[in-house]
Amino acid sequence: MTQPIESENSGVTEDGFLDNQVRLRQPRTGYRAAIDPVFLSASIPAQNGESALDIGTGVGAAAIMLAWRVSGLKVTGLEIDPDLVRLGSDNARLNGLDDRVEFMVGNLSRPPGRLLPASFDHVLANPPYLEADHGTVSPHGGRARANMEREGLDAWLRFGLGMLREKGTMTLIHRADRLDGLLAHLSGCIGEIVVFPLWPDSGETPAKRVIVQGRKGLKGGLRLARGMVLHGADGKYTDRAEEILRKGANLVL
Repeated sequence: MTQPIESENSGVTEDGFLDNQVRLRQPRTGYRAAIDPVFLSASIPAQNGESALDIGTGVGAAAIMLAWRVSGLKVTGLEIDPDLVRLGSDNARLNGLDDRVEFMVGNLSRPPGRLLPASFDHVLANPPYLEADHGTVSPHGGRARANMEREGLDAWLRFGLGMLREKGTMTLIHRADRLDGLLAHLSGCIGEIVVFPLWPDSGETPAKRVIVQGRKGLKGGLRLARGMVLHGADGKYTDRAEEILRKGANLVL
């Protein structure tokens, strides 16, 4: 990311992603997109002519970066906060992607009628990392909504699977210490599951994030990938991480 640029509205900054090739306006305080949506968008095996749904899209970081990566891909973002949906739509126009990226207001229990079940080739999500009633709730409403589940993880997965076509992919980035619950919810619903750890370094530090991807309606078994090391001994991003974060390289799980 580049240094944020303050907009005329002091509550919003404009930030550069993918070596400033994508610009995103987002709230100056509260939850702010960082590297998670970059890795998430890089891991979606989408192609020209397909469609993708980003659940809990926020200001559209993952949705917009995915559309930027894959020409001809139609991306829809679903978000409960109308203010963030407006920012997402602004971001789509800012990056010249408003013809292929659309944002909608809605939640998992009351989605917009335009969202038709089993109509997407890919579903992606960066669900809230904290379970309801666990951990410290941020005093900032936007950050609290982004980090704390209002509906359980199973609700996110059920909704995503319902929106997904047969053989379509579901991809999530989540906390590594919640992997057991994530896999339990997915068991029997998707197959060919890949668990891809994001290692902070090459030492003994445990992974804090994992990317999990599977395909609806298939029965292939689970595979634990080698994953990726994010930082070298000098604390800087590794060359491979830099390729994804700055050059827009794909992440093949």
